[in-house]
Amino acid sequence: MHLRLLCAAALLALATAHAAAQVLVGQTAGITGSVATGVNETIFGAQLAIDAANAQGGVHGEKIEMVRMDDGFDVKRAGENARVLIEEKKVVALFMSRGTPHSQAIIPWLDKHGVALIGPSTGAMVLHRPLQRHVFNVRATYQREAEKAVAHLLTTGLERIAVVHVADSFGQDGLEGAMTGFDKAKAKPAVVVPADRDKPDYAAIVPKIAAAQAQAVVWIASSTVVAEGVKALRAAGSAAQVVTLSNNASSGFIKQLGDTSRGVIVAQVFPSERSIGHPMVKEALALVRAKGQQELSPAALEGYASAKVLVEALRRAGPKPTRARVLAALEGLREFDLGGGLVVSYSTQDHSGIDFADLSIISDGKFKR
Repeated sequence: MHLRLLCAAALLALATAHAAAQVLVGQTAGITGSVATGVNETIFGAQLAIDAANAQGGVHGEKIEMVRMDDGFDVKRAGENARVLIEEKKVVALFMSRGTPHSQAIIPWLDKHGVALIGPSTGAMVLHRPLQRHVFNVRATYQREAEKAVAHLLTTGLERIAVVHVADSFGQDGLEGAMTGFDKAKAKPAVVVPADRDKPDYAAIVPKIAAAQAQAVVWIASSTVVAEGVKALRAAGSAAQVVTLSNNASSGFIKQLGDTSRGVIVAQVFPSERSIGHPMVKEALALVRAKGQQELSPAALEGYASAKVLVEALRRAGPKPTRARVLAALEGLREFDLGGGLVVSYSTQDHSGIDFADLSIISDGKFKR
């Protein structure tokens, strides 16, 4: 009997140790709400990399467990979720927040507790300069995307270009990039129209675009807002070329556009998700197909790339990683190749990650380059 008790106690201790052998990583993002389609695609892509790491024993024998909280794309909820994840859930790092003001609301909690945020799904310049001590970007900036979009439109001979931007820090950031594109070409926008983030007044926006006789519109907003905006433009008889940023680089955005999707240009911050010759894309596609699916979206590829950086940081932080060791591992990350020359390097002075931007056009329900 005594031996049985000892064996039972040993098994319980082993089971407890096994259950505790996890590395907790937190995420707050708009799993529901206006950006849900893109967010859930990034989560799918990220989970590919995390599941692959866990299938090989995790990092130093510990499985990575994601603790996700839905903020509904609400700034206050994002900040409160970050507090809960850090102070109550005791996560070792945060991962892939969504939205510029949302990520800004998280930063005070990162700074207070010395927690790293890896791969925020936003290209906001405010997360790059001045340096945010605890934010480690993976993707390129919105300013670079918007500048490239304007430059492309101008080189194709379209001179009357409108800019519609959401009236928040994300929209202002994209606007600055667009204006850089105009300034470099010694050109000016036909009209600049700020719009409410959640309830844009299309009945006011579309006539301003029409009055400016815009040949093209750079529309900086969430997928739902841009999709409805394109529909409103087309319903008003406008054939203006629409360009939007990579926050809308999801298959869900194409579905939201419906019959108006053809010809919409979307900026991209990673190689084409169908470039099977690219090592990172080939790797991700193999994992997707192992799950019985055939295609990868640009948003999923962003999630996959960011999760590769997360896994590498945890690996370099060593067994039983602490917040401080994860932070040190990230700042010591040099020339980490995600595949095909997409290199991530950080230092104590630079947390910018990759500087890659491209454009795609929607045709036959797919992004094409």
